[in-house]
Amino acid sequence: MEKTHKQLEVWIQAMLLVKMIYQITATYPREELFSLTNQMRRAVVSIPSNIAEGVARGSTKEYVHFLNIARGSLAELDTQLEISKMLEYLPADHPVFNQISTTARLLTGLHKKMASLI
Repeated sequence: MEKTHKQLEVWIQAMLLVKMIYQITATYPREELFSLTNQMRRAVVSIPSNIAEGVARGSTKEYVHFLNIARGSLAELDTQLEISKMLEYLPADHPVFNQISTTARLLTGLHKKMASLI
C-alpha cells in the first residue's frame, strides 16, 4: 500500500514548520500583519499543501511538479526568515532555521528520488 501524505516524514516536518511560523509571526509588529506576516504564512502553508497535492496526483511527473512548487515556497519562506532576522524580529539562532534545513533536506531528497523515476 502506498503512503499517504500524512505518513511522509517531509510532510510531517513541513507541518511542524507551519506551526512554528504561525507562532513566530504572532509576535511580529502589527504593521507587518498584511505584509511580511501574511507572506510568510501563505508560503509556509503552501509547502505541506503542495506535497499533499503531489501525492494525490496520478502520475510521478505531476508529483515532481508539485514538489517543485513546495521547494519554491520553502525558498521563499527562507528568504522571508532572513528578512525577519535582518529586521531583528527573529534571533539568528532561532530553532526555525534548523526546521527549515530539515524540511529542505527531506524535500530535496524526495524530489531527487521521484525525479529519477520519470
